[in-house]
This record gives sequence, structure tokens and C-alpha cells, in this order.
Amino acid sequence: MVHVLIIEDDPGIRTAVTRALQARGHAVDSAADGLTGLQMLLTQNPETVILDLGLPDITGDRLLSMIRAASEVPVIVATARDDEGLIVKLLDAGADDYVVKPYDPAHLEARIRAVLRRAGGGGDDESSRLRLKVGGLTVDPARRTADIDGRVLDLTRLEFDVLAYLASNPGRVISRKELLREVWQRTDSARTVDVHLSWLRRKLGDNVESPRFLHVHRGVGIMLEDAEHPAGNPA
Repeated sequence: MVHVLIIEDDPGIRTAVTRALQARGHAVDSAADGLTGLQMLLTQNPETVILDLGLPDITGDRLLSMIRAASEVPVIVATARDDEGLIVKLLDAGADDYVVKPYDPAHLEARIRAVLRRAGGGGDDESSRLRLKVGGLTVDPARRTADIDGRVLDLTRLEFDVLAYLASNPGRVISRKELLREVWQRTDSARTVDVHLSWLRRKLGDNVESPRFLHVHRGVGIMLEDAEHPAGNPA
């Protein structure tokens, strides 16, 4: 059972989604406007938030930034616009995933499972407690921390997930399709991967022309390897 908070102003959608998730055994709270939803987030401690963008009192992207300032709870944005540029902007602003209206409750539940798997950081599996080392880069999946030569990296949840996946496959070229499938648990919107790789490259301090860590193989994918220590990449 997952405790879900739905912030949605359309009473028909709100009622239908609430009933569908409850029928699947989940606990559901709902709010018809953004500020009420924010208050419920702070008092009810949901495990996931479904956030509609078209709210009557505050824009969805503004509410997303307020949620991110107060909590790391996974947020799934519900939008009527299948606009890749908007979706990428919202993911960069802190959304964990999205669904496009009208969406099937079973699809929504799959997205909830996906964001909770990512937020869980791998559970108690033994491999999740091992630190990953790629030259001067160290990634700790259990603590969800990463550093380069002792310099701690300030990463978003998705940036860390991308880096951790690449670090668990050092020296192997990973396609965008594989990253999308394994990190986002979806198969569409490959541009989302490009945007997060671009942000991650900046935080790693990589030069696009002569990168240290993220090496692009055009038409194939991207590989994580420390160019300063190409021969020694222990896991």
C-alpha cells in the first residue's frame, strides 16, 4: 500500500483517480487547490504526490518549487499538454515523472511504483551498499552521495540515478534508450535523457570537447570512464 496525495482541481478526475487507487489498495488524500495540497503534504506525509498543473490558485510549476523546498517526496506531474519542452522543464525543476491526461489508472500506478523504486535507492540489496569507484569518482548508492577527488557533488535525485547507473557499468557505452528504460522506467522522451546528461556534465566539470568522465559515442550512447585514470576503474 502506498499513501498518495492527489492535487487536482477537476472533481471528476480527482474522484475517479482516488477511487481507482483505493480499489488497488492504496491510501489516498486529495486536494482541489495548490495551497491546500501543500498544507496536506506537510501534515499527512504522503509517499507520492500526483500534481495537476492547472490549479485555480497557483501555477503547478510554482507549487512544484514550493514542494521541493519543503520535501523530497516523489512528485508525478499530470499535464494535459504532451509538450516535451514543458516536461523537460518540469523534470529539471524537481518533478520525478509525468503522465499525460487522459491517463489510465494502471499506467499511473506503474509510474508510482517506478518513482518509489528510484527514491528507495535499491533497498537492502547487497550491491546497493557497495561504493562504486570510477577513477577519481566515487558513488555511494546507499547514502546517495557522490564525489570527485573528495569534492562532493550536489546532484538532483535523477542526476544521481543516472550517474549511479553509469558508474555501475563503467567503460560500457550505454544508449539513451537503455538509460530511459532503466532509470526512468519508461521508453519515450529520449530528449529528457539528453537534458539530464547535460546538467550532469556541468556538475562533473566536464569539458564537452575533452571530457574527463562522460564520453559520447555519437549514434550509440554515452560511456562513463575517468580519462585521467583510464586503466584503473575499480567497482
